[in-house]
Amino acid sequence: MSTHWSPFSYIVTNLARFIRPDEITFSGVNSTLPMLACLLAKRAYDWDFIYINVAGGVDPRPSKVPLSSSDPVLAEHSASIFDNEDFYDLCCRGRMDLTFLGAAQIDGAGNANNSCIGDWHQPKVRLPGGGGGAVMLPTAKRACTWRTEHSRRTFVEQLHFRTSWGGFHGVATPIAVFVKRDGRLALQSWHPESSLREVQERTGFSFDHTGAAPTEPPTEREARALTELDPDGTFERDAAVTLR
Repeated sequence: MSTHWSPFSYIVTNLARFIRPDEITFSGVNSTLPMLACLLAKRAYDWDFIYINVAGGVDPRPSKVPLSSSDPVLAEHSASIFDNEDFYDLCCRGRMDLTFLGAAQIDGAGNANNSCIGDWHQPKVRLPGGGGGAVMLPTAKRACTWRTEHSRRTFVEQLHFRTSWGGFHGVATPIAVFVKRDGRLALQSWHPESSLREVQERTGFSFDHTGAAPTEPPTEREARALTELDPDGTFERDAAVTLR
């Protein structure tokens, strides 16, 4: 079995590697790659964790892998059904270990912009807003995000608008994995076909790279699990992730 990375598998697998044993982990709306990461972790790792999704499922056993991360199939054979307020309640009580949340812009402290690009009063782009992320990013024990591109317009020195504060614990992109260290995002590893220099050139904020190295390749079990979840490459084509 091939153990080579594709940009798509790099993001999904490294999101799965953020998950820890016995934790409560949440994936939200418009979060197909984190959904796949949670399902991959269930198949590829010897330990277990509690997977909650925005469709309301708690450790579901879906009959198929849906295109939407909000599909009701993600509640099939669920141990329980959660409402949105239940997700927020878990966070605010300090019980949510890991949540996957999206972001349009990310700064060096891991804060998120999901509100606008440009001036708030006359924006170039009006974004959908914080939604649940404005509650969950500051209150979950850890929050992680992903971007299908890695560029200075996404990873910025200063956000155009700070929608959510508190900071992401980790970030996965097609060329790099960041983790929070001493209050800042630090480089953990880079795609073997990339380099430290490329990550620095494509990131708008400075970061510590002590100990960073090329990312370990996917294990056979990780690669097999992702192939089982996306046998005909539908999700990979839809994500359209590239290294450049």
